[in-house]
Amino acid sequence: MNGFAQDRPPRAEPAPRPRRGLSLAGKLFLLAAGFVMLAEVLIYLPSAANFRESWLTDRANSAHLAAIAAESADDDGLGDELVQELLTGAQAVAVARIVDGATELVLGGDVGDAPTVNAELDDEGPLARLAAVPRTLFAPPGRFVVVTATPETRPGERIIVVVPEGPLRAALIDYSVRIFWLSIFISATTGALIYLSLLFLLIRPMKRLSQAMTAFQQDPSDARRVLPVSGRRDELGQAQIALSDMQADVLAALKQRERLAALGAAVAKINHDLRNILSSAQLVSDRLATSEDDRVAAQGQRLVRAIGRGVALCQRVLDYGRAEEPAPQMADVPLRECAEAAARDALSGRADVNWVNALEADLIARADPDNLHRIFLNLFRNAAEAMTGGERRALGVTAEAAGGALAVRVSDTGPGIPDQVKKTLFTPFGRSGKPEGSGLGLSIARDLARAMDGDVALIETGDRGTVFEVRLTAA
Repeated sequence: MNGFAQDRPPRAEPAPRPRRGLSLAGKLFLLAAGFVMLAEVLIYLPSAANFRESWLTDRANSAHLAAIAAESADDDGLGDELVQELLTGAQAVAVARIVDGATELVLGGDVGDAPTVNAELDDEGPLARLAAVPRTLFAPPGRFVVVTATPETRPGERIIVVVPEGPLRAALIDYSVRIFWLSIFISATTGALIYLSLLFLLIRPMKRLSQAMTAFQQDPSDARRVLPVSGRRDELGQAQIALSDMQADVLAALKQRERLAALGAAVAKINHDLRNILSSAQLVSDRLATSEDDRVAAQGQRLVRAIGRGVALCQRVLDYGRAEEPAPQMADVPLRECAEAAARDALSGRADVNWVNALEADLIARADPDNLHRIFLNLFRNAAEAMTGGERRALGVTAEAAGGALAVRVSDTGPGIPDQVKKTLFTPFGRSGKPEGSGLGLSIARDLARAMDGDVALIETGDRGTVFEVRLTAA
């Protein structure tokens, strides 16, 4: 067909879907549980250090009580059996005390050549306490701990207790196991609570949002697939509103495209016959225009212009219905000369319009010469046709250069553009301010400008006139 595609272009094949992995909800659960476990690990070392210090302090206090019992014994001294009972009760091998700088053995035991490690409970700093935990957990068998502490009942003295490290290591491992299972329980419970909260607050709404996007992608022309907006006021609610608005815009664009395609098909079918009819009528009108009768000639000239406009309108509709405009052939275009040439074509027979070309001669734009001529021609012709009646009929063009851009302003002294027309000013076949207008001129002008990385915009309009701006790239 002439200029119009009868069928829709084939839809692109969807990209292959990736294999399904762990869901977002599962990832959130694992992250929440993992972070809680990390917090428990960070808390474990200080708590284990406190447990170790408490265990050694208890042994030191028990040994101190054994030392007091030994001091309270009769003058004959203690027997070996009683000493052993006191040491066993304190879980110690030997107990000594430091008084006035002198060390005095109270209850004695021999550790032989066994390895020992010192624990200065009063002088250990935080880092030393933390470092002692892994040393205790990985201690070699048979090692003893020499504990130095201050008794609670005699602050002026210090007590030295030698205890085997094996029971401390066993107690610390048992404590670590209990902490581990408690951490597992806490992390699982916290992760489950966070998971359930996020599931209802985020995951389900996001899943509905994703499903709505997928369903709409499968058939954008189905109005039933437009996402209904919920009453949420948070970011997800805003995303739902944005998606719903976008889907409505896409649906409207598809419907408009279908209407344009149907119109294009209809116009293409009747175009051949219509042009033949208009060509025949044009031959008759040409003869009438050359009649010797002035009145008949005048009417013939009007008929020639009317038929010419009809032919041009059909051609513009067909031109717009083409699948795509050819790629612009960019070149350096003198703006003043281009605007002057377009004004001569647009204002032919309009001597009542005062044309003012205020463009500097050295302004050069990087554009397609034919496309730029069509843009100016549409704008100038629209402005000239809008200025009917009255004495103020002026059409002017100015330009400003800023950086690498040019802003060309086309101003007229017409009556302005009505509000109901402004809403669809750049919409193809939208409402036009002229009864015979097609609503294509400004739409075509904007498309041509954007194809050259520019734009056409309405700057102002009112009773004193209208100003359009053409943005171009400077050469």
